[in-house]
Amino acid sequence: MYKERIRERDIVLVASYSYLCVLSREIRYAMRYTNKQILKITYPVLLSLLMEHMIGLTDTAYLGRVGEVELGASALAGVYYLVIYMLGFGFSVGAQVLMARRNGEGNYARIGEVFTQGCLFLLLLAAALFTASRLWSPHLLRGMIESPAVYQATMDYLDWRVFGFFFSFVGVMFRAFYVATTNTKMLTANSVVMVLTNVVLNYLLIFGKFGFPKLGIAGAAIASSISEGVSVLFFVLYTWKKVDYRKYGLFRYTRVNLPMLRQILGVSVWVMLQHGISFSGWFIFFLALEHLGERPLAITNVVRSISSFLFMFVNAFASTNSSLVSNLIGAGESDRVLPLCRRMVWLCFAFVLPLGLLIALFPSAVLRIYTDNPDLISSSIPSLWVMLSSYLLAVPGFIYFFSVSGTGNTRVAMWLDMFGISVYVAYIFYVAIWSRADVAVCWTAEHVYDLMLVLSFLYMRKGGWRKKKI
Repeated sequence: MYKERIRERDIVLVASYSYLCVLSREIRYAMRYTNKQILKITYPVLLSLLMEHMIGLTDTAYLGRVGEVELGASALAGVYYLVIYMLGFGFSVGAQVLMARRNGEGNYARIGEVFTQGCLFLLLLAAALFTASRLWSPHLLRGMIESPAVYQATMDYLDWRVFGFFFSFVGVMFRAFYVATTNTKMLTANSVVMVLTNVVLNYLLIFGKFGFPKLGIAGAAIASSISEGVSVLFFVLYTWKKVDYRKYGLFRYTRVNLPMLRQILGVSVWVMLQHGISFSGWFIFFLALEHLGERPLAITNVVRSISSFLFMFVNAFASTNSSLVSNLIGAGESDRVLPLCRRMVWLCFAFVLPLGLLIALFPSAVLRIYTDNPDLISSSIPSLWVMLSSYLLAVPGFIYFFSVSGTGNTRVAMWLDMFGISVYVAYIFYVAIWSRADVAVCWTAEHVYDLMLVLSFLYMRKGGWRKKKI
């Protein structure tokens, strides 16, 4: 599944999730770009995602030295948070598709309208989801999680983590704006600020250093929420000082514009449902592993974190391709879409395959980053190898799948994903719940999901997306 399977920003992004468009005056010649030029376009997005991955890496590395219960619970809590968070992130993806299209058309003032209405909607959504989570999550998770220790640690995390909805939902709209207006370099600076904030606060709050209370897993949640707040503050100050916000119609007082919201939701609602359903499937995966025991859950969290590192490259290329597709269509260059997708697949493989091979050859050295438990390290190696092999399908699968969203056909993307998730969940129930297979066998579910995403190629080749108007 979404191998970000990264933590919330992680997402971010989780993200992620649709990051880059190119200068509108150059987009008509996108296929004339050399590989070097495409990599130059992708680089800021990739660096931003890699910096954000450092947040998940440090969280897992810190909690891996607290205990296996905390390590496993952080995985469950993180994915549960992502299921809810993806509703807001999915809305921002749809809004970014619209803003990228307007950017390709040169209709800059409309970008600000989409951004402002998106922020208003997401703040209201954050308040509703925060309230619902605080009221219902304890009862819902108590019936799902078998281990009392894992349940308590999961709630210790979520009690503080849900405050991050307000910051992260605004943050994803800023990201969508900067992607659509091509100022992706600032995403790197923002990520550096967020990572440094999170790393320092994790150290202080998880272990209780320099007079701070020793909060364990709750400290990780507090650090994550505060770092997202710092990120939003950075976005606001940078936009106010460095961006021609009048050109895009930003920071204007406005009421809720229902026709505009309906237009955004016309694209976004399918992405919201798609991402929510997708991460629900992955949450089921973690629940199934938790029922196999605390050790399989801990293994899964470590392997997930390593997978998220590789997925940053897939996400960066797929997101770049998605925005290029959207801009190409807006510029009337639909015939160049499929050749661009093929180039992106091979460029992504050029990064992912060497890195995956290196990790496969030295698994113990990589796993020691996350835990100092020798038994946990040796037990994780088979699952790690299975996960790495899934990227042979994940690279083309995600690049073509993100292209479907880039065409504006988010409803089709949702149905494609729902089909994949249905097969994925059925397979999980068979291997984990029914067969109670080894954790490494359970990780073959990644191959099943990625194979379903490869079906996106058939839709893109058919060409029905050419008639879509947004």
